[in-house]
Amino acid sequence: MPSWRPMTPDDIPGVMHVGDEIHCDLPEAEAVCRERLALFPEGCLVLADDKGAVTGYIISFPIRCGKPPALNELLGAIPADADQYYLHDLAILPCSRGRGAATEGVGRVLGVAGRYPTSCLVSVYGTVGFWARFGFVPKPVDAELEEKLRGYGECATYLTRGEQT
Repeated sequence: MPSWRPMTPDDIPGVMHVGDEIHCDLPEAEAVCRERLALFPEGCLVLADDKGAVTGYIISFPIRCGKPPALNELLGAIPADADQYYLHDLAILPCSRGRGAATEGVGRVLGVAGRYPTSCLVSVYGTVGFWARFGFVPKPVDAELEEKLRGYGECATYLTRGEQT
């Protein structure tokens, strides 16, 4: 049965494979993944099968409130004044779904997110209902964030947790 563990640099090829399978319409460069792992390793997990193969991942990190990065954008650094936690990506191959892995993984990163007043994410592929199970709700966005959301696809929705909308 697959289990979550901290991501390492050696996992990046597997993470890229999963991302290419799940997010074929929303590709990100390997450098983006490597940078997020280097900047905030405690927010990066992989789901590995009993042979060690990566079958899923989560990437998350602190940001300034309401300022998630554009898709495929390098961060440069985690802001010293970060006041919100961003769940950038959750991807699980079909072979590892249906066993509660997503719920377990999200629970783990929300434990890290608890250090911040709020959490946020960009829901893609019509997953607003999935994220609602964890307390995320749609939040109105300004023009700058609306422009970033366009890069995440037609159905991208900005969601927050832990504040009034």
